[in-house]
Amino acid sequence: MGVALAEARDALLSADVPVGAVVLGPAGDVLASAHNTRELDGDPTAHAELLAVRGAAAARGTWRLTGCTLVVTLEPCTMCAGAVVLSRLERVVFGAYDDKAGAVGSLWDVVRDRRLNHRPEVVAGVRAAESSELLRAFFDTHRGD
Repeated sequence: MGVALAEARDALLSADVPVGAVVLGPAGDVLASAHNTRELDGDPTAHAELLAVRGAAAARGTWRLTGCTLVVTLEPCTMCAGAVVLSRLERVVFGAYDDKAGAVGSLWDVVRDRRLNHRPEVVAGVRAAESSELLRAFFDTHRGD
């Protein structure tokens, strides 16, 4: 989670929401890491999770990320949760829950939907306070609270 938190802090340099992600290989090695770049790239799909998953797939030379773990500072949204299922990630570890858009237990639970062909393990709340504080501070300054 330390790598994901460092990535989240890097998102602040481009005024992006501070979310960071890392994909670990089966042996625990870092395959790819990323942070949100929606503002920087003008791309609505440039979420940290998608960028890290794309990087990991490129590093492995396959879209199947069997045995890999996604670690992310914020609970994935529906788009990112769908990518988790489609890429066959074995595990998702996240920090803060997202009550407004979370799709790994909060608002929806896409990754554990029995109608889908893959259901990764979920570990929630890892270093949640640090993840939440980054987000709170960011939104405080952007909302003028």
